[in-house]
Amino acid sequence: MNQLDCLKQYSTVVADTGDFMQIRQYRPQDATTNPSLILKAIQKPEYHYVLNKVKGHLSKDSLDLAMDRLIVYFGIEILTIIPGRVSTEVDARLSYDTQASIDRAKRIVSLYKAEGIDPSRLLIKIASTWEGIQAAKVLQEDGIHCNLTLLFSLEQAVACAQAKVQLISPFVGRIYDWHKKNLGPDWNEAAHAGANDPGVQSVKNIYNYYKKFDIQTQIMGASFRNIGQIQALAGCDLLTISPDLLKELQSHPSTFEAALLKETASLSDAQMISLVPTSIPTWSPSSMPSLKPSGQPSLQPASSPSSVPSSQPSMQPSFEPSSQPSGIPSVCPSRSPSGKPSSRPSRVPSSVPTAIPSSIPSLVPTSIPTWSPSSMPSL
Repeated sequence: MNQLDCLKQYSTVVADTGDFMQIRQYRPQDATTNPSLILKAIQKPEYHYVLNKVKGHLSKDSLDLAMDRLIVYFGIEILTIIPGRVSTEVDARLSYDTQASIDRAKRIVSLYKAEGIDPSRLLIKIASTWEGIQAAKVLQEDGIHCNLTLLFSLEQAVACAQAKVQLISPFVGRIYDWHKKNLGPDWNEAAHAGANDPGVQSVKNIYNYYKKFDIQTQIMGASFRNIGQIQALAGCDLLTISPDLLKELQSHPSTFEAALLKETASLSDAQMISLVPTSIPTWSPSSMPSLKPSGQPSLQPASSPSSVPSSQPSMQPSFEPSSQPSGIPSVCPSRSPSGKPSSRPSRVPSSVPTAIPSSIPSLVPTSIPTWSPSSMPSL
């Protein structure tokens, strides 16, 4: 038995490529694609026939529709090879636009349907930004299964679980890359290999959390740099692997044991995290300020910033138990490029962990002075 066949005993193997002619020999269950992989494949002469299909629609298609049509045609070709599902990605430039992501996802599904593909064989890839997760929540409720990608933290995984998405793709290699670059000459490859790899540890933490709390969202480890990372995550629900690493696994005539087990995960020290949606306090007439006899309006709000009504939603994640793990980003209102309030949590650089005490007072005033004709002083 080779290592690829051994891995298939523990995890569903997924091919991560646009070069679908390579994957037949590895017999993966599913496949994932992204625009970069398709761009790489389309430059090969053997795939020009797929591009020619798109050219037939250029007279009436916009550029973005032509690009969607191209990735769909690649997906259709892949589905003739694999028995399972193909993941097709929404334009990453829409990652911070919930409605645009929803609309684009539905268009991709409609293109597949027009070619006779059942939606049950599709996963729509969306970036796991706050807006992307909200888009996936709506799509899942409409029966469109989603694969949340670009996921680097447990907090993102928890938000995806709360949205009841079908599948998440936590990245291993990019976390590994960051730590390796950050440590520079102090990086020790041997010391950070296998189970000690920071990217592997991130996915393992997510796996333990999901299995301990019986979360149904599937976990698909992604973005691998070497087969040691893959072996260290054997037992994860799915693993999406490039053809080069699939070939390397297939060439090794040896076996290994599963590294992730549900039984072990249930005994982990993972603690339940509850992400509380952000909201902006509302204002009522009772918050109107009093007027001074001189006719000059008082700028003192009716209630001080520290007296946040208990009915107001929390402005930060709450954790059970109350001790908040370090490194959790603050969930505070932010503004979109258009200037409108956004419900997306603010993004804190991963290199600057923040630990927010549960007792910290809200810094958002509970009232804003409002004026009406009845509040005008008499003359």
